[in-house]
Amino acid sequence: MNDTIRLLKSHRSIRKFKDVPVTDEQLSHILDAAQMASSSSHMQAYTVIGVKDPERKRLLAEYSRNEFVKDCAIFLVWCADLSRIELACGMRGGNASVKGSVENLLVATIDTALAAQNAAIAAESMGLGIVYIGGIRNSPQEVADLLKLPRLAYPVFGMCVGVPDHQPALKPRQPRAAVYHENEYSGEGIAEALKEYDETMRRYYLERTGGKRDTTWTEEMEAKMMRPARLHMRQFLQDRGYSLE
Repeated sequence: MNDTIRLLKSHRSIRKFKDVPVTDEQLSHILDAAQMASSSSHMQAYTVIGVKDPERKRLLAEYSRNEFVKDCAIFLVWCADLSRIELACGMRGGNASVKGSVENLLVATIDTALAAQNAAIAAESMGLGIVYIGGIRNSPQEVADLLKLPRLAYPVFGMCVGVPDHQPALKPRQPRAAVYHENEYSGEGIAEALKEYDETMRRYYLERTGGKRDTTWTEEMEAKMMRPARLHMRQFLQDRGYSLE
């Protein structure tokens, strides 16, 4: 196992940070790594906004309902963004125009996720910690207004970055038999793999909480699916210029 694989397999989400800044050099390496991520048709359809200002971080913590956003050294807001594509089309003087189709929504969102994961790995390689903040989509319009996002740009997620102030245990992942299929999809054995995973996660939650949380992964997923989340996103995306038809 080489150092890269060892780093990837040691990922954990960090939610407590020391009061130590991320240096300009570290941030530059993080952004360089992000920009080298794969991109569909070289569109590079994303924008990242680094927030260091304490008041803006306070507001983003409020909007995302994640208090630790206030305490990280820098909060990166990763945005799917077709506005530069629209600008590029206009610069050519032709008739092309950006259509915020479902495909373009997927491309921009995937480009954003790929760039962000490169950034996360780069940060961790320098001893920094990160945690993704999907809660940024709890109040997407407020986030868009605060960051002055243009049409055809929307916040996909945030990322806290900073020097870790704790070392949480690795969170178990599903058994390989549940997620990997050879040549074609096969449902055989998945239920058994999930039962095994339930027991693994039960032990993990009990240990992590000192016996206060006795639950399993399937119980957690059932509860989550019973509460559809962020139904406002459809209208928000349409208002940003994306078609979901």
